[in-house]
Amino acid sequence: MITMISHSKLHLPVFVEKDEDGFFVVECPILKGCYSQGETLDEALKNIHEVMEMCLEEKEC
Repeated sequence: MITMISHSKLHLPVFVEKDEDGFFVVECPILKGCYSQGETLDEALKNIHEVMEMCLEEKEC
């Protein structure tokens, strides 16, 4: 499943998979090392949004 996450006016793709333990694993392939997980899809998307913000802030420095 591919979803788009918005960062201000920036839209980035994310890949969502459900692992063997039932967790949702989310990755933004454009940002190196940008991945997260959650017990629910909503939690996983919230978590990846926070990680994406950190990755983008790090690139600005």
